[in-house]
Amino acid sequence: MSGVFVVGVGSTDFKKWPERSFRDLAKEAVSNCIDDSGFVGTDIEHVSFGNCAMGRMGQNNLRGQVTLEPLMAGGVLNRRVPVVNVEAGCATGSVALQSAFRAVASGDVGAAMAVGVEKTVVPEDPACMLALFGDGIDTQHPEEWKAYFAAQAESVGEVFAPHPMRVLFLDLHALLARRHMKRFGLTVAQLAAVASKNHHHGSLNERAQYRFEIDVDAVLADRSIVAPLTRAMCAPLSDGAAAVTLVSQDVLSGLPADVRARAVRIHGVYTAGGAYRDIDGPSVSHAVGQRAWAKSGLRPEQMDVVEVHDATAFCEVLHLEELGFAKPGQAGAMAAAGATALGGSLPVNTSGGLESKGHPLAATGLGQVGEIVCQLRNEAGARQVEGARFGAVHNAGGAIGLDEALAAVTLLER
Repeated sequence: MSGVFVVGVGSTDFKKWPERSFRDLAKEAVSNCIDDSGFVGTDIEHVSFGNCAMGRMGQNNLRGQVTLEPLMAGGVLNRRVPVVNVEAGCATGSVALQSAFRAVASGDVGAAMAVGVEKTVVPEDPACMLALFGDGIDTQHPEEWKAYFAAQAESVGEVFAPHPMRVLFLDLHALLARRHMKRFGLTVAQLAAVASKNHHHGSLNERAQYRFEIDVDAVLADRSIVAPLTRAMCAPLSDGAAAVTLVSQDVLSGLPADVRARAVRIHGVYTAGGAYRDIDGPSVSHAVGQRAWAKSGLRPEQMDVVEVHDATAFCEVLHLEELGFAKPGQAGAMAAAGATALGGSLPVNTSGGLESKGHPLAATGLGQVGEIVCQLRNEAGARQVEGARFGAVHNAGGAIGLDEALAAVTLLER
């Protein structure tokens, strides 16, 4: 397999865009990506398109073809470029990237693009908005997971009683957070430190949905969603799009010197699937981390900057520990001590994370990659991690039992 390099990243702002279409969001992200790369869009030979929600809005099939058609008709992309549609819940962006990565790494194409586009804000149809997230679990056999969640909660002295008008994943994260507190001593103040840190990072990111600071006391005082999570500890509803252009070593060698100087190598995009497990057992994030470190030959301690999928502040804690960046029970203390903030020993979610930057489902993973690429290029401005050479992205989505249905780790090097 030949080397694969990121030469372009592009994104919209992540925010509520009820007035904008999927096509409009995609056009901005793809155009920004092409402008960033200096690579001719019509030379892209493969497009992997990720989306989760269009089916709820009437477009079940051919989502990428329908969304990207104006870009192909207008000569921005090749009219005959194959568009492959992918979906993996909130991990869709990483799966799109993996598809594009494999197309290049195999030698099948010299250049590929991954695109993720999402709209989750539908003001005129609140029921549709809730249903978008309800699709991230088995809707065909709900009796199976309801019985499983109840039994797992009961086994550790908890009760699992999700509210029908609340996104189910928040109740899952809260259950796991309460269990973590009992096992390892995680505190609500430590969770608040995670959220406060991410909002500080987001205040420095011009693409972030929430660009304001919030201190630990204010996080703790914010409206309770489901204990121990407050509103400031949870990702918002978001719309947006992101894109990444990949090229082979051979193609890169023929590009201008300034493009080569900004290229970032992808060591790999590694994935693992969720499984029904004991509540205290290793998670899918542990499994994908083990796979990524084994296959890449890299180690967690080599990473200079990390983006993890923090749908809630507790998710950042859990994923850092399961991926090997912290010992069990230590990630919360790391946040409270400032170790995961800019200037700390391992800056995490310098973009603001999902909690502050936003979470437009299929665009999230590609937006995370865009952040790490900017860091490794030394182009992140006020949130720059000095001397960053290695970066990692963790993206996960859906639910199979207490696991995400799929988790992905992408490892990059300047």
